[in-house]
Amino acid sequence: MPISAEHIGRTFPPGDPQLISPERVAAFADALGDSDPIYRGADALVPPTFVMSAAASAWQVMFDDPELELSLARTVHADQRFLWHRPLRAGDLITPQLTITNVRARGGNETIGIRVSITAREAEAVAEGIDTGAEEVCVAESTFVHSRPAGDDQEGTA
Repeated sequence: MPISAEHIGRTFPPGDPQLISPERVAAFADALGDSDPIYRGADALVPPTFVMSAAASAWQVMFDDPELELSLARTVHADQRFLWHRPLRAGDLITPQLTITNVRARGGNETIGIRVSITAREAEAVAEGIDTGAEEVCVAESTFVHSRPAGDDQEGTA
């Protein structure tokens, strides 16, 4: 069954944890052309847009779900919002988890709302066996518009 209002609330399993190393932060800042020293060293803060790599990995899980019959090639990323609880730092171990929050079908298109929760743990604490648990550091909300192949129209709202 293609994606529909029945899928609202579906939460996918958490993605693979991703270590934010000082080297990844510096390389990302370099790619942005940002030489600010705050993005350098063992205690580096992470540029806010870095979180998109984790969010995109969660999107891929949704697009790979055969039940939803989604095609990335027929999808437009229409909107993006972030809610930050704290900055990411080098040494964070981040994990994304996606939830479908809205689906509206009109003709041959679906408008799909998603929420990706990014949680973080301190990688050093995890390695030492003193993990204090994950905290949500960011929520990335996105809207996608997906087009069905010609002749595959469905109607409905949510």
